[in-house]
Amino acid sequence: MTSIATVNPSRTLRERMVEDMNLHRLSRATQRNYLRDVSRFATWLGRPPDTATDEDLRRYQVEQSEMGFGVPAMNTAVSALRFFYARTLDRPDLTRKLHRVKHPRALPTVLSREEVTRMLDATTSIKHQAILSVAYGAGLRASEVTKLKVRDIDSERMLLRIECGKGGRHRNAMLAQDLLILLREWWKVGHKQGVMHPDGWLFPGQHYLKPICYRQVHRIAAEAAHAAGITKRVGPHTLRHSFATHLLEDGVDIRIIQVLLGHAQLQTTTLYTRVATRTVKAVVSPLDRLGMLPHTQVAPPG
Repeated sequence: MTSIATVNPSRTLRERMVEDMNLHRLSRATQRNYLRDVSRFATWLGRPPDTATDEDLRRYQVEQSEMGFGVPAMNTAVSALRFFYARTLDRPDLTRKLHRVKHPRALPTVLSREEVTRMLDATTSIKHQAILSVAYGAGLRASEVTKLKVRDIDSERMLLRIECGKGGRHRNAMLAQDLLILLREWWKVGHKQGVMHPDGWLFPGQHYLKPICYRQVHRIAAEAAHAAGITKRVGPHTLRHSFATHLLEDGVDIRIIQVLLGHAQLQTTTLYTRVATRTVKAVVSPLDRLGMLPHTQVAPPG
């Protein structure tokens, strides 16, 4: 079987691709996905991927579509192949026949404020409560929560320093007063347990020298939601969605929310305008302003 991982010339290409991905500060998950997709293409091609033509790439995408590949999977493959040929091989011309497939983006699941309160109260330890409170109170991605260190808490400026967020970007996230109090309580408990150190992780994993993993954060969120009686499908990213939506409903400018979330594109942030129900309810219809219809209370049927 031919693949980018097993063929000797392709092994050199793999190393060069990894170097390029590190240079562009792509996340480990993205690197893993890109290597997988280029390897799949090499397997389909039956020879080293640097010998492919633009027609080979076109036929590969056509076959993916005919085999029923999902839109996200197809688009990830396009991104991987474009990176490999444009960055690693310096042959962007080969990808001119690759096209990203458009698809409607699903609305994010958002919790009400009451549901967030119930979920945080349903956690089984102060550590778990602190983890979910950071995700909601600062609007962080789960990967950003896991990478927080104690020194990232700036209590003087009331900020959380996020190093190497998505795309390798650094930013400052907000630090609420109640969240700071909770984190200080967690510090006392964790320090007493011997797992918290001034230069260590804010949320250590099974060993204090390693951070908690993403899967564990996801499990904590799902279990807390279940214990709180929330039937929606909830993960740590649900709390991030809720953070953004609640800020928008409170009248915070969407460009400020964009900065707090670390979005590169404003278009990504505007998605929350479609789920901010309190904002929609606050808008007065132009029909009401005409004053044509009497505002009488209609009795319910029956």
